[in-house]
Amino acid sequence: MLTAPLSLAIAVWVRLDSPGPTLLRQQRVGLGRRPFTFYKFRSMRVGVDDGAHRALIAAELRGEDTCRGGSTKIEHDPRITRSGRFLRRTSLDELPQLFNVLRGDMSLVGPRPCLDWEADMFPAKYAERFSVRPGVTGLWQVRGRSTMGTLDMLELDLEYVRDRRLGRDLSILIATIPALLRGDGAR
Repeated sequence: MLTAPLSLAIAVWVRLDSPGPTLLRQQRVGLGRRPFTFYKFRSMRVGVDDGAHRALIAAELRGEDTCRGGSTKIEHDPRITRSGRFLRRTSLDELPQLFNVLRGDMSLVGPRPCLDWEADMFPAKYAERFSVRPGVTGLWQVRGRSTMGTLDMLELDLEYVRDRRLGRDLSILIATIPALLRGDGAR
């Protein structure tokens, strides 16, 4: 209810900015590797090829350095809309994930929920990341986000899972606020 006015304004902007649905509904992998429907405001064009993204993840998992211009994301990604650039930088695209939290698919803090093909690519030593619910925020978001590659993210996921406690979750939630204000969101 508190985010309803902001969410409505974002929904209108996304709809006016590019054709397609306002919300992205996507299958992600959660607790126990079970799939769930993940929600966020759409930040990409509809029907675009994700081949470059898949190749980037595969390269990172092979240990290749994919950092360009301080980011491990695709530089000047043509899939991202104008509104999407802003929403990703400010993480406002993630507001609908609060619905996933209310449904019990996600928690406020935990590893990022990944796509099924990503989960299939992860080395077996990172399987422990699926022993907790994925989170809206986590160590990856507060320690570097777009400046860190997939292997770094997976290491942080294991660190979180192995040292999970209420006090740490609270400190991650608090650390998320300055990260949001700095605009450390995805690129």
